[in-house]
Amino acid sequence: MNELQVNIRCPYCKQSLMYDGQIIDGYPSVKVVIQNSNKRGMLYLSSIYGSYNIISEFNIPMDEIILFFCPDCQSSLLIKDLCDKCSAPMTLFELLQGGKVQICSRRGCKKHLIEFSDLSQEISTLYNAYEIFADPSCKK
Repeated sequence: MNELQVNIRCPYCKQSLMYDGQIIDGYPSVKVVIQNSNKRGMLYLSSIYGSYNIISEFNIPMDEIILFFCPDCQSSLLIKDLCDKCSAPMTLFELLQGGKVQICSRRGCKKHLIEFSDLSQEISTLYNAYEIFADPSCKK
């Protein structure tokens, strides 16, 4: 199965959060600052949609809610929307191509959403990622 790699930016300062210095799942990671009750450090998230692979500067216990911040402007990436699985705040990122990605801020919760800014972009991205038209007999 092919993977859908997303390119993420801060929804506030619009700076890319993609980081070539830490590769996860074969692609640049998403670099954010995180904070719990007593620690603050860097977190690197897989940029493969649906992957939960991370590299963190400190241990994050399962079920702990983590605060996410942009490493450039230091804005909080948490939003008012709550996870419909565990009631933790959701974290918001923008897609470089337009649209948004939300992930749950609770370690271990697998809730995430992706929303494209327009249907044609969504269809193009999914077709390219999953090679729906890879078979020439499928093309018009």
